[in-house]
Amino acid sequence: MKRSERRDETGHPPLRSERPTRQTIIGLLKTRGAQSAGELAASLGLTEMAVRRHLYALEHDGYIEQSSVVRGAGRPKHMYALTPESEELFPKNYHGLTLEMLDELSSDEETAPLIDKLFKSRKGKLLERYAPRMEGKELENRVYELAAIQNAGGYMVEVECLETDQSYRLHEYNCPIAQVAKPYQQACACELQLFADLLQTKVERTECLAKGGGKCTYVIGSAAGN
Repeated sequence: MKRSERRDETGHPPLRSERPTRQTIIGLLKTRGAQSAGELAASLGLTEMAVRRHLYALEHDGYIEQSSVVRGAGRPKHMYALTPESEELFPKNYHGLTLEMLDELSSDEETAPLIDKLFKSRKGKLLERYAPRMEGKELENRVYELAAIQNAGGYMVEVECLETDQSYRLHEYNCPIAQVAKPYQQACACELQLFADLLQTKVERTECLAKGGGKCTYVIGSAAGN
C-alpha cells in the first residue's frame, strides 16, 4: 500500500477535511523543527486532543516521531519531529538539476563526450550491483528477478510469458527518469544493454515511453530481433 493510501488509526483512509490539517502539521514541523502538541495546537487554533489525533495518525504512517525533552525543572515534554521518511511528502526537482548539469556538459564540445561516459558508468554500477541476484537462475527466474528490481525502482513492471516460443515480454508502465531520458537517449540505450547483460540473452525494445510510447516494452529471448 502506498503511503498516500494509508489508513488512519480507525482503519479508514483520512477524511478529505483532515488532510489539510495534517499537511499543515507537517509544514510546521518542517519549518519550525520539533514541536509539542500544545505548540502545534496554539498555531492551528485547535485543541490538544484534536492535534494529538492527527499526530497519532502521522506517527502511525511513519512520518513523525516523538521524543521526551526535559526543559528546566518541569516534567519531560513530548516533542514531535519529522522522520527521514517524511521527505517523500515534499516536492523534489532532482530531474531538473540533472537536466541542467547534462545540458551544461552538452553545451561544450569538450565536455559533451562525458555524457556517454556518465551513462555507461551508471550502467556498469547497476550491473555490478544486480548481477549477483541473477547467479544460478534460469532465464525465467532471471526475468522475474529483473521485474522485482525494476518494480522496486518505481517502474511498474508486468511480465508476459509467451509459451509458443519460450520468450517473454517485460512491460514498464512508468519511467522515473523519463524527463531525463527524453532528451538524452543514452539512458534508454544503457538500460537496454543492462537488461541484456543481466538476463544473458537477446533483448529488444519495441516501445519506449521516452519516445512517446504508452509504455516501455522489452522482448526477451528467442523472439527478440537483436
